[in-house]
Amino acid sequence: MTSKRISPALFEFLSDLKANNDRTWFAENKQRYLEFVRDPMLAFIGEFAIPLAQISPHFRADPRPNGGSLFRIHRDTRFSKDKSPYKTNVGAHFRHESFKDAYSPGFYLHLEPGACFAGLGIWRPDSKSLGGIRKLIAESPQEWTDIVSASDFAEAFRLGGGSLKRPPKGFESSHPLIEDIKRKDFIASAAFPDEIAVRDDFIDWYADIARKGSSFVGFLSRGIGVAF
Repeated sequence: MTSKRISPALFEFLSDLKANNDRTWFAENKQRYLEFVRDPMLAFIGEFAIPLAQISPHFRADPRPNGGSLFRIHRDTRFSKDKSPYKTNVGAHFRHESFKDAYSPGFYLHLEPGACFAGLGIWRPDSKSLGGIRKLIAESPQEWTDIVSASDFAEAFRLGGGSLKRPPKGFESSHPLIEDIKRKDFIASAAFPDEIAVRDDFIDWYADIARKGSSFVGFLSRGIGVAF
């Protein structure tokens, strides 16, 4: 259990931020953000480093306030019609050591009032990584099927993300796993109620979910040629 445990105050802050998404309000409530959102999340990330290393030594739980596993609360509004300056959720990405951005295999935690989930996989991989994953699925169909249909995984996770309308070049439409091969993202998510995040054993709950998805992440890692 962390000394700065995630509490209902995290969700209260995010709900208030959604209703007051402007810089003046945030400046006036920044201490609430630091005390109830950022610091408990950083403590959680630091504590998760131990169970994560037991799942795989090649993924990182980095509790630095900047440049670590915690996503910034500030939105990038440069190319968005929505100019709201802040995210109304908080997220942490435990990415593979070989990557420096979010487009990498990893484990993810998303906390948002009424929309919490644990995620894993790889979102928007580059063309080389995407080709490697598709090739591995095509060449190892039984292994892929066994992973995504295993009871622990299938009961916890739902596959998501975008897909191509047509088979990618080099793959036959008749392949039995063509719908998976057509995926542009290889991500899975497990939704959970807000109440779980404020439990004393939340770190253990999240570590168990990550373990249930580890074979999925391991397969994707092999597809893009990095160690798991």
